[in-house]
Amino acid sequence: MTGTDRDIATAARSVLDTGEPRAKAAKARAVATDWREGLIHLPSIWPAVPADHAPARPARPELVPPGQVPRRRLNSVHGRIALLHAIAHIEFNAIDLAFDLVMRFGGDVRVPNTQRTAFISDWISVGDDEARHFILVEDRLNALGAGYGDHPAHNGLWDAAVSTKNDLAARLAVAPLVLEARGLDVTPGMIERLNSAADPESAAILQTIYDEEIGHVGAGAHWFLTIAKAVGEDAQAYYHSLVRQHFRSPLKRPFNFKARQSAGFPETFYEPLAD
Repeated sequence: MTGTDRDIATAARSVLDTGEPRAKAAKARAVATDWREGLIHLPSIWPAVPADHAPARPARPELVPPGQVPRRRLNSVHGRIALLHAIAHIEFNAIDLAFDLVMRFGGDVRVPNTQRTAFISDWISVGDDEARHFILVEDRLNALGAGYGDHPAHNGLWDAAVSTKNDLAARLAVAPLVLEARGLDVTPGMIERLNSAADPESAAILQTIYDEEIGHVGAGAHWFLTIAKAVGEDAQAYYHSLVRQHFRSPLKRPFNFKARQSAGFPETFYEPLAD
């Protein structure tokens, strides 16, 4: 990191502005390490973020509508590669989601000043996890003779970031508490299918992701409740309103009630929004 990266807002932006996937993951991990070691400080004045600021992207994968992303049965190597590629793309985007949250909302007035460092630390830690997950998944892709960028992917995760770019509460409601929570619902089934397909190496990676993303959803729930209290809103009604505004589809069943409860995310929040 250079001297211009010494405040956390600028350091977070440096992650977003790195396009090459491995370099982005490495940058995210380096920023997280420096933040934990006290080598990066809070800015004296939080810099404004252009509303249209978007992360740098590699030339590949090709981005297509969700229905055009290939899906294959996991009883073939090609099918497992397609699944792992989709997961790598999710983790790659999740790096940017975490660091964009820090860059864009780290100075938000609704975060109590006494809790600002804890807020930033939580999302830097999430971004560090996502970077490590991306590396684990791409290493597995490489071991199977493939790599990130080999298949088309869609931009749904970043579309959610664009929709919530002006509102921290909306970002928390949608990114960790809809999108990552959905990961808790579907990942156990993928782990089971990979084990059944005699691919314990891939299953073990997904187990790591699943275990750690319970904590990510937990961070989302904690900070959403904090923001709702700060603005005097009933948290449950506020969540329903924001999800209906920024996530246009009903939430999908089945829900992993146990994992969601472990994250401190009660079913009264999401059940009324299900299809």
